[in-house]
Amino acid sequence: MQHIGFHPLIQEWFTHRFVGPTEPQRLGWPAIAAGHPTLIAAPTGSGKTLTAFLAVIDRLFREAEAGTLANEIRVVYLSPLRALSNDMQRNLDTPLREISELAAARGLSVPALRVGLRTGDTSASDRAKLIRKPPHILVTTPESLYLMLTADKGREALRSVETVIIDEIHALVRDKRGSHMALSLERLAALATQPFQRIGLSATQKPLDRVAAFLTGAGGVNGDASPACQIIDVGHQRHLDLGVEVPVEQIGPICTHEDWAVIHQRLGELIESHRSTLIFVNTRRMAERLTHQLSALIGEEHVSSHHGSLAAEIRHKTEQRLKSGELKAVVATASLELGLDVGYIDLVVQLGSPRSIATFLQRIGRSGHSLHAIPKGRVVPLTRDELLECLALIRAIRAGRLDAVKIPVAPIDVLVQQIVAETTCQEWNVDELFELCRRADPYRDLSRDVFEEVLQFLSEGFTERAGRGKSLIYYDRVGRRIKARPAARPAAVGNAGAIPDAGTYRVIAQPEHTVIGSVDEEFAVESMRGDVFLLGNTSWQIEGVRNGDVLVHDAHGAP
Repeated sequence: MQHIGFHPLIQEWFTHRFVGPTEPQRLGWPAIAAGHPTLIAAPTGSGKTLTAFLAVIDRLFREAEAGTLANEIRVVYLSPLRALSNDMQRNLDTPLREISELAAARGLSVPALRVGLRTGDTSASDRAKLIRKPPHILVTTPESLYLMLTADKGREALRSVETVIIDEIHALVRDKRGSHMALSLERLAALATQPFQRIGLSATQKPLDRVAAFLTGAGGVNGDASPACQIIDVGHQRHLDLGVEVPVEQIGPICTHEDWAVIHQRLGELIESHRSTLIFVNTRRMAERLTHQLSALIGEEHVSSHHGSLAAEIRHKTEQRLKSGELKAVVATASLELGLDVGYIDLVVQLGSPRSIATFLQRIGRSGHSLHAIPKGRVVPLTRDELLECLALIRAIRAGRLDAVKIPVAPIDVLVQQIVAETTCQEWNVDELFELCRRADPYRDLSRDVFEEVLQFLSEGFTERAGRGKSLIYYDRVGRRIKARPAARPAAVGNAGAIPDAGTYRVIAQPEHTVIGSVDEEFAVESMRGDVFLLGNTSWQIEGVRNGDVLVHDAHGAP
């Protein structure tokens, strides 16, 4: 670390905690220290996140020591998952506290660096505190960043940003959430008092130059070419212990009840022969079914499920029980696919085809989640077609191949949302707003004709019959200016992000009146009093459905 020029106290803390820098750290620190946009592609568990954070912590610590560090947001960390944001805040608090304690022990009077969290789960009072006393490092999600950029006080707090870290960038670039975030970053770049450094982190991505272009955008704040992105490619390949499990004697075109019984038995054997096992499935319904069946085999106290329909408190409890060793197995959907800290996992099982090489590698990387451990994974095909897919999957991984990331090209619905949001904050020159949008990589080839059509749609209403009373912006074609109408702000704030809005009903356990999760609106509406269903590894009986809530009580294991 000496040649990189870290503060001696930061170096002392690092050498006390770690044997030495990992390859992403050794290669990434000089690029970050030089201020370059940096994309770090390295296997899970190789220290990518610490690579980004330690470099920016060193900058902030030096300013704090010199007494020049103001109470302002300097670093924004973006995560695709709210749970990962919560996890990152906890993981950051520990090194910052230890560095602060070490400084005090060495006789240095240095103000503590503060971390703040802003996600959809953050209370209104905590959000207000973030504005009153901004943290130096803001941990948030793309959707929450958008909301801050659309609020006057939030915009003011974000003007001082110098660094943006995007974790698990591969999980964002492939869909409209990434396009939405790219526009938010350009809105932030136009707002910030100085150009900020962009750092992207990912375990599995291809082609790297496209992801790097997505990270940096198509141009600087003044339309200049973006500085070249430094790509730190440590490679996605590690020594892997992989295999295909086919427990049934003769796999067929469908998975029969008899086949399921054999598969459940084999999964039970794998769980019993390992300390901790993570089983990935492709649907929430499958997660519930499998958790229920495995509970009967190995005991309800040894297995739990984890997916997006469960309440945040229940998911967090499952994560902590797995980390502490109370649970032998967790059945999960993509909710545990990314880098949540759930402790050491011996084995990852993928039930059914994952449909993607990168997804499978990401999931397998959850086992042996440390530098020198060998990830161990097994894939269990359920049908004859899936067997062929899984064999091709293993073959591709052993040959070092990855599927290419496909970035959406200029999605118009996302563009509409961001234009409305930005015009609620200030009046814009049409030409300048067009250039801002084109600086976001997915919109680099956006034509002026399409942009004009969008403005016409927003300024003249959604239908001819509705008229301009339903429009969201004023468009002065002579002066080439646009600004928001009164209806724009509620529309922008109430429809944030690009995650599909699926109607859900809360599930509330009686008589405690505790929220235990949610179910789809269709399921809730079609359910009847007395129906029994699974949520988590518990069966619940419906008492009634009213006002968007499903009231239930414990069915005590009823099928």
